[in-house]
Amino acid sequence: MDFISSNLHYWLVDHPTITHFEWSPGNTWGSSPTFLALTILTYLSLTLSLYHLHLPPLPPTLLRLISAAHNLLILLLSLIMAVGGSLSTLSQMPHHRWIFCFPRNQTPPSGPIFFWAYVFYLSKIVEFVDTLLIILGGSIRRLSFLHVYHHAVVVVMCYFWLSTSQSLFPVALVTNASVHTLMYAYYLLCAMGRRPWWKRLVTDCQIGQFVFSFAVSGLMLYYHFTGLGCSGMWGWCFNAAFNASLLALFIDFHTKNYARRKRRKDDHDDEDKRS
Repeated sequence: MDFISSNLHYWLVDHPTITHFEWSPGNTWGSSPTFLALTILTYLSLTLSLYHLHLPPLPPTLLRLISAAHNLLILLLSLIMAVGGSLSTLSQMPHHRWIFCFPRNQTPPSGPIFFWAYVFYLSKIVEFVDTLLIILGGSIRRLSFLHVYHHAVVVVMCYFWLSTSQSLFPVALVTNASVHTLMYAYYLLCAMGRRPWWKRLVTDCQIGQFVFSFAVSGLMLYYHFTGLGCSGMWGWCFNAAFNASLLALFIDFHTKNYARRKRRKDDHDDEDKRS
């Protein structure tokens, strides 16, 4: 057990690539504002173009195969980021307060936890494939504003984590990666032809993580205003506004989706009683 634990810690925290990581604008791949802007514009442009092209859907067998491979990749990546982010935070923090509040002007974007923030940032670009699979699957009705908005703006949020050494992102990284592990496990099973019963649980967990983020943000603000200040407050303001908008959209989705199902079930039960 100790052998497994030590090897896990080495490959997720102590490996030289991880330990010596440093986010350097202009040097680290993907760190320039130009890259960020072009990435998002390309995603939005391709999504809009493919949406209006009305391409014929892929054969179901091929689509399931590609979807399963993609979902498995993101599932494993999310699990690794959740574990790596947790171990790196515990290893790198000088005290528990650090998890919530990086000391202002004393936290360069370097070390294990910033390495996993960088991996998280790049993984959000890989998740653009989600949109492509929806379009190629012929399920245009599933391509909601929430889906496109979330995929585009979350990349900006992750960029600010790194560029501003944003306080509180270790908590956000671990919680989001954990929720995505559950979510892509659901998607993987669906792609394999087994639709689990816990779809609603995924949505509830997504809403729960936003509520949790606001709760821990209160603690971070307490540290910020009662101490010497926390790093990356402008990044946090963007993050908070983005999370608030997502929470509102997810609640609206949750209400419409499951309320509609409940009404259908009630109508069906009424019909059974009348028959």
